[in-house]
Amino acid sequence: MNKTKNAIFKSALMIFSKNGYDGATMDEIASNAKVAKGTLYYHFKSKEEIFKYVISEGMNVIREEMEQEAGKESNPVNKLKAICRFQIGMIFRNRDFFKVLMSQLWGQDSRQLELRKVIKDYIEIIERYLKDAMEKGYIKKGETEFMSYTFFGVLCSGAVYDLINQGNESMENLTNKITRYLFNGIDIL
Repeated sequence: MNKTKNAIFKSALMIFSKNGYDGATMDEIASNAKVAKGTLYYHFKSKEEIFKYVISEGMNVIREEMEQEAGKESNPVNKLKAICRFQIGMIFRNRDFFKVLMSQLWGQDSRQLELRKVIKDYIEIIERYLKDAMEKGYIKKGETEFMSYTFFGVLCSGAVYDLINQGNESMENLTNKITRYLFNGIDIL
């Protein structure tokens, strides 16, 4: 990503996070990025194109980083735990990006459909790690597609918990709670 596109990316992310998609304007994105509006239009034809770029580039970075973190582990369960730690850390480091993702997940506009596809691609990576853990006998067999969505959903709920509680809990404590419940369940008595 070149310097100008990076500035636009960061600006758009902040503006979309603060104002929502509908409240964001090209003028505000350009002004915040400290680029002329013409420069913005040179790189992007529309606000929707900027949004799609923010989502695709952001998720590409997240996927690459997640694969790197999981790749540091050899045990399949430890890989899954690394994914948990990574995702919670990602949410802590990139609250604006996560807010944009969650705010635009529903609806039928092309940007929302594109976002769901990007999220689905990400969840398929989680599914791949779950299948590996099953095939190697580390976790019991199950419906990996649904499990991967559940895995992702539990991690998202941790982000919602953090957002509502205004970040009053450390990332380490939140990660430990999430991994404990995700891997051990709620221990029905």
